[in-house]
Amino acid sequence: MSEAISTRDAAGALDAAARLLDRAVRNARGREIDDQQVAVARLADLATEHRSALDLLSYAEGAGEGHAPLAVSWAGQVVSRIGRLVDDHAADHGLTPEDALDRREREFARGACAEPRLREIGQGVARDRGRNESPLGETLEQVRASVREFADGEVAPSAEAIHRRDLLVPESFIEQMSALGYFGLSIDEAYGGTALGHVAMCITTEELSRASLAAAGSLITRPEILAKALLAGGTEEQKRTWLPRIASGEAMVAVGVTEPDIGSDVASVKCRAEPARVGGREGWAIDGPKAWCTFAGRADIIALLARTDPDPALGARGLSLFIVPKPRFDGREFEYRQPGGGRIVGKADATPGYRGLHSFSLNFERYFVPADHLIGEEGGRGRGFYLQMGGFAAGRLQTGARATGLAQAALERTSEYVLDRSQFGRPLIDFQLTQYRLGWMATRVAAARAITYAAAEAMDRDARAAAPYAAQAKLLACDTAVDVTQAGQLLHGGWGYAEEYPISRYVVDAQVLPIFEGVKPTLQLKVVGRALLA
Repeated sequence: MSEAISTRDAAGALDAAARLLDRAVRNARGREIDDQQVAVARLADLATEHRSALDLLSYAEGAGEGHAPLAVSWAGQVVSRIGRLVDDHAADHGLTPEDALDRREREFARGACAEPRLREIGQGVARDRGRNESPLGETLEQVRASVREFADGEVAPSAEAIHRRDLLVPESFIEQMSALGYFGLSIDEAYGGTALGHVAMCITTEELSRASLAAAGSLITRPEILAKALLAGGTEEQKRTWLPRIASGEAMVAVGVTEPDIGSDVASVKCRAEPARVGGREGWAIDGPKAWCTFAGRADIIALLARTDPDPALGARGLSLFIVPKPRFDGREFEYRQPGGGRIVGKADATPGYRGLHSFSLNFERYFVPADHLIGEEGGRGRGFYLQMGGFAAGRLQTGARATGLAQAALERTSEYVLDRSQFGRPLIDFQLTQYRLGWMATRVAAARAITYAAAEAMDRDARAAAPYAAQAKLLACDTAVDVTQAGQLLHGGWGYAEEYPISRYVVDAQVLPIFEGVKPTLQLKVVGRALLA
């Protein structure tokens, strides 16, 4: 039995680590981020981990004794990493040996990270077969139970076939999720939603992603992004026209921002929209390519960011956001010609994972949309970048939940495997290294869940102020999904590489998570790093 360490000890060590981290952040201020990218990225990661440790500690203090070991262990890992700012990177951050953590904090970190402690956690996780039964309030418990029943009963049995055969999400999933209200969780009741808030949205997303990241967990992300843009910048008529259709699942959404030569630098979008008149209607003609437009074939509408002012010097101020209707297509290629001559062509790009939605490269040729499809109409002209970024903040939060659900699935399948599989005459769980790795996996998943739920609560209070918090949730949870799925694959041994076992699907699905909704380096530098140094 490992020596007891209290959550109060963890809180004290985290306070000391925060002071060291703050000194490093202060030393970075006053210089351009691009002149110290590696150092700022490191600070962004450490600040994110520190925040997650505080969130997990706060959660554990209200959730009972079962969560305290997870919180203490993660706090120890975070304090140890922050301490290495002085040991390994002092020159990069303007620190001296006098800035180092005191003996008490170092002893805490050693004890909290001790091998016996993580092995105990791993043994407990295995006994529970990795399942997440973290206590929630009554309403949220009901949400989780309902979504889990749907995910386990309807989604999970089809997940492997969808992945292996690269099938499109079944219409039955969309119909049932529509009936259950999953597309309107953050939309006000006045516009047809349920308004349960961001925490319920994250729980729903997590449970769906636990069954299948692409075939269920990601279905509500794009509607969420467009809904946020409409709520922030749409006219009242646009809200009443589109939000009920989004909330009901009648209008499935794709998002068109990325272009073949433009990824995270959203302000440099080149796809253009020019004033046009077709069939007696005033509107816009869209020309140009889009890339990585997920679900664009099946979608009914595309939230498309286009340049409405041709002057490239305007950057983000020349962009506007449109709702672009299109027919549904189930295949991997499509072409649609409008009666007025406009055209859209799409082709799905092959991917090793994240199958079920299909991500398309698109090309628009004088594709016409009416004037009232510009979000905010004339008042929204030039505001598209800011509306899109607001939607992306919600998308990043949801991606944190998607990543947490995928990591949770890996934890459960791995726990089951090490209990049922034997080597050298003993169950795998009897080996110390198995216990240690399982404990490490569980600690990471708990931290990802804590920061995601805490960021969701913050977004319910003030969505704009919580945007960097949501980015931190995405950063930590996506790294967690990559690391935990790969750790689970190793514990499966050779069978971890076989499609017969879902862990191989989890590994390839996880690879996309640090890329979309803001690639990791961009979030480190342009969102979290910028907020730290402000």
